[in-house]
Amino acid sequence: MSTEVRVPTLGESVTEATVATWFKKPGDAVQADEMLCELETDKVTVEVPAPAAGTMGEIVAAEGETVGVNALLATISEGESAGSSEPKSDDSAKKPDAAPAKPGGGDSSSGNVDVMVPTLGESVTEATVSTWFKKVGDDVSQDEMLCELETDKVSVEVPSPAAGTLTEILAAEGDTVQANGKLAVLSGSADGSVEPSKRPISDGSAEDAPKSGDDSGTSRKGEDAPAAKKAMAEAGLSPDQVKGTGKDGRIMKDDVARAIAAGTSASSATTSASAAPAPAPRAPSSADDAAREERVKMTRLRQTIARRLKESQNTAAMLTTYNEVDMTEVMALRNQYKEEFAKKHGVKLGFMSFFTKACCHALKEVPEVNAEIDGTDVVYKNFVHMGIAAGTPTGLVVPVIRDADAMSFAEIEKAIAEKGARARDGKLSMAEMQGGTFTISNGGVYGSLMSSPILNPPQSGILGMHKIQDRPMAIGGEVKIRPMMYLALSYDHRIVDGKGAVTFLVRVKDALEDPRRLLMDL
Repeated sequence: MSTEVRVPTLGESVTEATVATWFKKPGDAVQADEMLCELETDKVTVEVPAPAAGTMGEIVAAEGETVGVNALLATISEGESAGSSEPKSDDSAKKPDAAPAKPGGGDSSSGNVDVMVPTLGESVTEATVSTWFKKVGDDVSQDEMLCELETDKVSVEVPSPAAGTLTEILAAEGDTVQANGKLAVLSGSADGSVEPSKRPISDGSAEDAPKSGDDSGTSRKGEDAPAAKKAMAEAGLSPDQVKGTGKDGRIMKDDVARAIAAGTSASSATTSASAAPAPAPRAPSSADDAAREERVKMTRLRQTIARRLKESQNTAAMLTTYNEVDMTEVMALRNQYKEEFAKKHGVKLGFMSFFTKACCHALKEVPEVNAEIDGTDVVYKNFVHMGIAAGTPTGLVVPVIRDADAMSFAEIEKAIAEKGARARDGKLSMAEMQGGTFTISNGGVYGSLMSSPILNPPQSGILGMHKIQDRPMAIGGEVKIRPMMYLALSYDHRIVDGKGAVTFLVRVKDALEDPRRLLMDL
């Protein structure tokens, strides 16, 4: 019997990859889930595991060839003599790290179905079980939510792959599980009619499994992976500081991650959040203080927020410029049309659509604020994917509104309302928080009068909004009370000069103080 080895899902918008390295050759014995080859895309490095034990058959796609998603890579001749010296026992499904006999997920002969950790997204290799909605012995229907996982980016709900009875929970609340780990086991079918569904297929990112070989001793001849170049640029590393493990010594994305963890940052090992050792727990000053303290472990999301913000400060040459805007005209326009707007479009007219439109308008004039650094290149974006920072009960997230520059006021307001609701409910996917080119953060909703926002890497600009406060202003030689808001633009001074930053902020101010300029494209 022959099993096909195919290209796995490569991630959002990625349709093809290049075969970088084969770890096996025809005739080699392979185990189930053993790494067969490594693929390289423009975003990630993907390792392809064996779907079954057996003997390596024909290699269809050689090293250097370009393959599409689900394309045939090779074949495996299944056989007990070649695949494994020990036959799998019937209770293997009850071991969290046991591999099933075939990628269907479960033992069809016994009616058991494995509940697996779903695909968590690019570079996410583990999650924490936060809540179980069902307990052992409960009957569940297909697609009913069984539990919720928490990663360092999002919360992920795990649906039941089939109808049946929950017979075993292998990962309790608080446990850490791997991207391809087993969570629970379902037995039989609640109504006897639903067939077990296939388990979700992992995206096979390089971080999902250990390397199967190390040819770092070879001289570096091949071109480094694009994702590795970008990671080195963000971490301030040079190729000489990273040991490549790819074909011909090329540097892969996970090689950069290991270098960062080892503390080889070009500036200083102590400035890298990834390399800094965890400090020892602080001892309370007295026994009385200890009795009144509460120690709570940081969530993965909070740890990631802390790490990324510190990395942003360590990487970018961040500077902030300020201005203020008279909100009189925007408030008058909003009050005049808000009821008619809500009646026609089914969504409230807020201030965020005005600010989003104003920023998109300004970004066209000052494109470097909408750009990013990739190695020694500056990548200019001819589109605006607007990140809207949102506070949630678990921490700050930044959902992205794609192609905001091509949207109407109503479309922007609907997108912001929908993304905000999903953020508060913890329903955002990682795809909805990736790819932003510029960010708006509204600290004014919490009463902030003035602040300096931190860049959201690899972006080069972020606009900080603040509370609207009546202040006396000199207007036409007279003192008048006007609703004023301070604006703050933090920018990466490596590619954005002071003139460009100030020009951007002035264009935003002009558009808000006279919203008709947006309609006239002025």
